[in-house]
Amino acid sequence: MNTATITGKRMVNWLLEPLAYAFMQRGFLAAIIVGLVCALVGCYIVLRGMAFFGDALAHAILPGLAAGYLVQGGAGGGLFWWALGAAVLSSLGIGALSRAANLKQDTSIGIIFAGMFALGIAMISTIRNYALDLAHFLFGNVLGVSAADLWLNAALAALVVLLIILLYKEFLVLSFDPLLASTLRLPARALEAVLLILIAVAIVVSLQTVGVALVVAMLVTPAATASLVSKRLPRMMALAVLIAAFSGVAGLYISYYANVASGAAIVLVCTAIFILVWAAQAVTRARARASYSASAANAD
Repeated sequence: MNTATITGKRMVNWLLEPLAYAFMQRGFLAAIIVGLVCALVGCYIVLRGMAFFGDALAHAILPGLAAGYLVQGGAGGGLFWWALGAAVLSSLGIGALSRAANLKQDTSIGIIFAGMFALGIAMISTIRNYALDLAHFLFGNVLGVSAADLWLNAALAALVVLLIILLYKEFLVLSFDPLLASTLRLPARALEAVLLILIAVAIVVSLQTVGVALVVAMLVTPAATASLVSKRLPRMMALAVLIAAFSGVAGLYISYYANVASGAAIVLVCTAIFILVWAAQAVTRARARASYSASAANAD
């Protein structure tokens, strides 16, 4: 048996070993689902400059988690819905505060974010052993995803994809030309509310995979990387989904073999891809400028 064959078999075994465990299979599927949802919603976040909103909303769900934990006496089964409720209320509250108090959106985001996060910390501090019980929501625990969690995430992901398909043209106009949306008499406020809710759903779906602390990276980094390659929204979305899904799978392999936190590994892969794409484009631009300068010098 030659060296190439032995190397090939080792590589196959290396790839297949994690898949022998059911929890790893569920983890891979969860990471792909999260990548799909976050990448699609994240493209709108990047186009509209809403990264701060995504980060704030990820932290604003903390009181929902704490309230669910307290009401259920430590049982974690229904925390998802409490988190989703807090996320939706926070997202709609930011929009309502901006309009009612005539404040800029970033000011409203800062007020809601700080208030909700402080409330969450105050509530969590009353829970005994809260550091252990809620740590996986803060930092992610994709390997703890159950079959029921997977089905729920898949159903919500399908809902997000369906709404994006149905409202694609409306979201496109709203993102690129709000003035045109007003001229066309599109229900801008209703569309804005739907988009905010989709962001909330994407964040809550990502909770167990990457956690509150890292979810904004999954929303922003794959979409930002795709935006470096293409400005056309359909292609940008497709690239963002591929980057996010690959990052999820690669991150889990790194987590398995290097024994590091899965959420952090996934985000680090996302970040590394962004840096590589950005560096490649920077080198290409530098070469193009050098070539142009040389051509101009020869012409003179």
